[in-house]
Amino acid sequence: MSEVIAQVQGRIGCITLHRPKALNALSLPMVREITAALLRWQADPQVLAVAVRGTGKEGPFGAFCAGGDIRFFHQAAHAGDTALGDFFTEEYALNHLIHTYAKPYIAFMDGIVMGGGMGISQGASVRVVTERTKMAMPETHIGLFPDVGGGFFLSRCPGRLGEYLGLTGLMLGGAQAVAAKLADLALPSSQLETLWAKLTSSPFESGEAVERWVRAQPGLLTPEALQPAAPIDAVFGLPTVQAMLDTLEGASDAWSQKTAQTLRARSPLMLNVVLEQIRRARTMGLAEDLRMERDMVHHCFHLRSVHESETVEGIRALAVDKDHSPKWKPARVEEVDVSEVARFFVSPWPAEQHPLRQLA
Repeated sequence: MSEVIAQVQGRIGCITLHRPKALNALSLPMVREITAALLRWQADPQVLAVAVRGTGKEGPFGAFCAGGDIRFFHQAAHAGDTALGDFFTEEYALNHLIHTYAKPYIAFMDGIVMGGGMGISQGASVRVVTERTKMAMPETHIGLFPDVGGGFFLSRCPGRLGEYLGLTGLMLGGAQAVAAKLADLALPSSQLETLWAKLTSSPFESGEAVERWVRAQPGLLTPEALQPAAPIDAVFGLPTVQAMLDTLEGASDAWSQKTAQTLRARSPLMLNVVLEQIRRARTMGLAEDLRMERDMVHHCFHLRSVHESETVEGIRALAVDKDHSPKWKPARVEEVDVSEVARFFVSPWPAEQHPLRQLA
């Protein structure tokens, strides 16, 4: 069976990610299949709206998408495989297509929603989460940055939540995701099967009617703001990662100590890169942000040799050797060279040759 099941049911274009053993992690063929389906349905008058979900071990729902296939990233980087660059170019183009899609696109973000899973859901017209949702942009854990438009959508969270979530990789529940403006509705997971069945069998008159009906579902869970709100804004609004760590490590409360410990475990270089990314993205449109992120991800694999890459090392420690002991270079935030951070934001391509030049 295909890893992406794309079919029209009633008036709805239905996409089901079907790679449950890998928590529906996206491969290049999956990105291409989703893109092809969306382009096909955009011009099909039969299709009023699109709905996307993942498959868990027990069947539909239960898991959405754990991100990109990081083992492939590691292998392709070592092999010098050009498919690595193709993956990011085509994935980011898909993210843009979803954000700008001409018809309602409804994402059922049940279970794990991380990295690339956020990329195919944050641009949705309606983002549905549940009490089982585990949402995060945990890329600093593997020496990467929150890509797939992460700069764009994290920078638009309330206050300084974007910096907090991007730097720490903190996981949110469904009700927290709604409060963070990263989801629209939190529904009990027990309603999803029935909702999907009605969605695909009801005689809707328009895309707007589909969207209205989903938004009007009863049984909403109450949004739950992240705590402690004031310290999050105060600390993560500071000008540098070093200032954040100094403040956190100078405090004695449990949240400050735990947060400092989390940051100390991340790649010091990439913490600085991520902070710059989110703050630049606040004043950018989506296409500009995705072009910046395409530059950044190229540098993650090419600014240093493959054996010196923070991203390759982070993936090795988490998913290949699984020793969970990445050797970051430099090892401490205090040793980060600001000139190396700046290099991530210099495009390796002239504007007219940029892989995402066509995005508007």
